[in-house]
Amino acid sequence: MSQIINLKLNNKIFTAIQQQAEAMGTSPEILAASILEKQFEQVFSETLDEGEREVARTKFEEHFGEINLSHTIDVNNESIDADLAREYVNNHEEA
Repeated sequence: MSQIINLKLNNKIFTAIQQQAEAMGTSPEILAASILEKQFEQVFSETLDEGEREVARTKFEEHFGEINLSHTIDVNNESIDADLAREYVNNHEEA
């Protein structure tokens, strides 16, 4: 099913479409319709159904795991707060 749509374009845009259409051997109307269709096909192709979302989520979650930083880190909030407080107080001036 197709629909007809009327567009009002400024002269610069219409001229660009017209020139490109002539170079391609088609009409400005067909070229403009083709450009719009391609734009929205990309939008619709990026929309995933629930099954596709689940597959993408599973692939993403495969990246979860452990990493080795070669040094220990502390995830204790009190220890982190104390480290931050020390850094805020330290003016980092060299003697």
